[in-house]
Amino acid sequence: MSAPAATAGVGRLRSLDVVRGLACVLMAIDHVRVYAGVPAGGPDPGVFFTRWVTHFVAPAFCFFAGTGAFFMGRKLGDMPALARFLIGRGLLLVLLELTVIRFTWTFNFDYAHYVLAGVIWMLGWCMVLLGLMVRLAPRTVGLVGLAIVAFQQLFSLPPQWVPAIAPYWAFLYPADGNPAFGIAVLYVLVPWIGVMATGYGFGLVMERKPEEWQRWCMRVGLSATALFVVVACIVAAVGPVKENAPPFLFRVLNQQKYPASQLFLLMTLGPAIAILPWADRARNWFTDLCHLFGRVPMFYYLVHIPAIHLAAMVVSVVRAGSVIPQLVGNFPLMPPRMPDDYQWSLGLLYLVWAVVVVGVLWPACRWYAGYKARHPGGWVRYI
Repeated sequence: MSAPAATAGVGRLRSLDVVRGLACVLMAIDHVRVYAGVPAGGPDPGVFFTRWVTHFVAPAFCFFAGTGAFFMGRKLGDMPALARFLIGRGLLLVLLELTVIRFTWTFNFDYAHYVLAGVIWMLGWCMVLLGLMVRLAPRTVGLVGLAIVAFQQLFSLPPQWVPAIAPYWAFLYPADGNPAFGIAVLYVLVPWIGVMATGYGFGLVMERKPEEWQRWCMRVGLSATALFVVVACIVAAVGPVKENAPPFLFRVLNQQKYPASQLFLLMTLGPAIAILPWADRARNWFTDLCHLFGRVPMFYYLVHIPAIHLAAMVVSVVRAGSVIPQLVGNFPLMPPRMPDDYQWSLGLLYLVWAVVVVGVLWPACRWYAGYKARHPGGWVRYI
């Protein structure tokens, strides 16, 4: 998830790190929301936008991981070495998803009944696949990525032709039936490998002179955003409106994430690309905080889930007098579900989020960034 140092200017790297760090901050909102028992959207504007604003996280991580890989290739000047790094790091992320991250989500060892293929699983396998692609020209990789995103629905056809492959195909793209090996699949690999490959090709834009890449980012980002607004508004306006349907704005913004539709990716990646010039220029405490998180995003991820989980347990003790069993169950996708009266207020949700981000993650990431700077190379390259 982190972009190694590139041979290009420091400002360019700062812009990528700031946007990636902003994604880290938003991600924590969503994961506090999970432990708060707040639904993933709904008619209430506060709840809807609490979920909606976090939709930018996975696309930004995936896209800029590809851009980071591009710059690492430029630094190494050795595509086989880049391929080995991406494959090795990708497999490490998959292993962490299935072991450490799974435990920190649940605080139990019930691996026989609950293993989740989440965002780190997806990023890991996408890195492996990108590692197999980097011997191609970056432009070719980027075009292949765009094609995968644009024509992703074609991946639904093979399991219809050969139903026997459906349990295995479900890891690549949704298919009928349960995925193999008892793994719950949240993030399939298509279209995300296309997003990462497109981000790799996008490195060709980011290695231009500052005034050029900033101009390109504004053009690409704003064009993608405008295309989303036009198409999504047309779809919402002409489509059938069910009884008690949400307001028009909610229907426009409520795009399909699992798997990520073309409109979802336009909605999220357009603004993420457009703010890169701002991220390059802005200097204040918030962008400095985002810059710090963006330099060590994998460490941030590994720490933020147990920190939020422990914070939820503290809240449970304060509110209910004890830790409710659900907080050490197969959470968040399988029973036991949260009690009906458990849901936090949005005020409490954002208070816990702020305390965890500023009080726990900021000092932890500052320490690790310093340690990584003092001990370059070795295992720290992978975290």
